[in-house]
Amino acid sequence: MTFLAPPGYQPIYNPSIPYVGPITGGLRAGMSVYIQGKIHHHINRFNVNLQCGEFDGCDIAFHLNPRFDLWDKVIFNTFQNGSWEGEEKVKHMPFHKGEHFELIIVVNTEGYQVTVNGKDFYLFQHRMPLERVCALEIGGDVSIDTINIIGGMQGGMGGMGGGYPGGMGGGMGVSAQTIYHASGGYPGGMGGGMGGMYPGSGIGGGYPGAGMGGMGGGFPGPGMGGGEMGYPGGNLPVMGLQPIFNPGIPYSDMIPGGMTFQRTIIIRGMVPYGADRFCINFVAGGSRDIAFHLNPRIREGIVIRNSLIGGCWGDEERDIDFNPFLEGQFFEISIRCGQDKFKVFANGQHLFTFYHRLEFAQISMLEVEGDVQISYIHY
Repeated sequence: MTFLAPPGYQPIYNPSIPYVGPITGGLRAGMSVYIQGKIHHHINRFNVNLQCGEFDGCDIAFHLNPRFDLWDKVIFNTFQNGSWEGEEKVKHMPFHKGEHFELIIVVNTEGYQVTVNGKDFYLFQHRMPLERVCALEIGGDVSIDTINIIGGMQGGMGGMGGGYPGGMGGGMGVSAQTIYHASGGYPGGMGGGMGGMYPGSGIGGGYPGAGMGGMGGGFPGPGMGGGEMGYPGGNLPVMGLQPIFNPGIPYSDMIPGGMTFQRTIIIRGMVPYGADRFCINFVAGGSRDIAFHLNPRIREGIVIRNSLIGGCWGDEERDIDFNPFLEGQFFEISIRCGQDKFKVFANGQHLFTFYHRLEFAQISMLEVEGDVQISYIHY
């Protein structure tokens, strides 16, 4: 069983490099580009471009180019009418050889806000109109586990010559200011306390299985019904809100609009080295009952599911198709609410099913606590 991403959330897993792909519907303020990957040990340089086309020599509105030489630095620039313009140079290197990284490019009205591993790095002010940007390019000495362009509009035809590889098409969402939580931050010397956050070796190669390819011709547009264009989940609710990036742990907040049928909640994070356990709780409003308790226990190698109703824990469930919660590993967990059960996917693959023990409409709050670093939560 493969995860069917709701409109507005179309990750690309393990693309080959160099990668060139469209930003379906174009770029607008309020959108975010999320890239998670690993720097090669023998790196010279790599680049991330937001481009005005998908061909060699097209204009480039935003060029990010980390260079590893005698004086490590990150170059920002634009390329227009066949020539490079004035460089903006940052003589500080937030990327490290042989290590994983998370790069988030938040598009706002002023420019491109670049965040690396949870810390604001640079604001590159717009030199070209945003509406010209229609493609993403990544090249150089880097491997990429995940690309996700969040908050994109969709016209219903992505994947028919447009859209993402594997026929995933464009997404649908709203332009909203990205939410940052100032508290917490990244453990390991960056505001937390777990230590050893972005280790150099032994992290492993990203996400098991692509899991997302071959879906056919994109996402149907609003009012077109479900699945006619090749996307079986076309009638799913849209991922309309911008993610909450880098929330502090413990995290506790209301679920906007509460839990509803077919709602999907995406949690992307990483298990730090030395972690013991963490939990994700779906909490019912006034009673404080836990309708669904997800509890990866890293040292034991198990993933417990349970409920806490009327002060009493129910029967534990332990069977899983695989275990994505390993020390030093990134994970993406997708929790979809059905009429009688939650379907839970990790890294695009089915993980387990948990049948409701409380009415899902009573669920109003999400909690995350324990030994985990969260990159973003997307409602």
